[in-house]
Amino acid sequence: MQHSDDKVKRYLFVSDFDHTLSFNDSGVVLSELLGVTGFKERVAGLSAINLVQQGGELAYLLLHDPEFRRIRKEHLTEVGKRIRLKENIRLLSDLLRDLEGHQFEFYVVSAAPEEVIQSALEGIVPADHIFGTRFRYDPESHEIQSVVRLPAGYGKVVVLDQLRASLPIAHNNLVYVGDGSSDIHVMLHVNRLDGLTIAVSENKYLTQIAKRTVLSDDALSVLIPILEDLFGWESTKIRALFESHGFVLRDWDKVRTDSITLCRTSVPATAVN
Repeated sequence: MQHSDDKVKRYLFVSDFDHTLSFNDSGVVLSELLGVTGFKERVAGLSAINLVQQGGELAYLLLHDPEFRRIRKEHLTEVGKRIRLKENIRLLSDLLRDLEGHQFEFYVVSAAPEEVIQSALEGIVPADHIFGTRFRYDPESHEIQSVVRLPAGYGKVVVLDQLRASLPIAHNNLVYVGDGSSDIHVMLHVNRLDGLTIAVSENKYLTQIAKRTVLSDDALSVLIPILEDLFGWESTKIRALFESHGFVLRDWDKVRTDSITLCRTSVPATAVN
């Protein structure tokens, strides 16, 4: 569907990668490739002592852990080929190019190594639309020498603002999709700009911040809050769009959960009038 440029409304759509567009953590797959055990325990240890901001643990291990120091660029590319992606990312990318006169620029911003993301999303998301952790390699040994960029925590905010500055998109025409605690800073930032934030996990910290939470194994699911909250579409029109592409929204449960903890006090109960 083509629209004249003066009628096209442009948005910036930014997504995390690990557990957002994929089912796997890049570090776990990398550990399996190398035969290194205890990755999750090492990450938990780094998190417990707050040595590295959340999301930056893999980069720290690649720089400082002896078992991970043997990583080379080709290993990261191979990991990307082994990552299991969520369904229909390609179709999501295609649809975002034109949704009834609404056009989205699709970017991935993640603390996962850039080579991993580029390899996993090859042919789906252009390499220059992917901002992952970028390393500098030793020209002789080819081992990782240093970190050039680490989009974790506040680092994602920096990348997002750079994108906003480079694209002719209104400050509130933003959509950010993420799954974990490393997305908290950027979601708070997008909320402040009156953009739309979507959580795709039940992370208790993230779901309190995100404007919408969608749980699905299909990447297309994030279209629903976009169509509802940004475009004001009714459920009938949303279902029709999915059906036109061969999908039926069979299980679409809108659930609001109140999480409540009651604690006894020493104050005597009083009568309620």
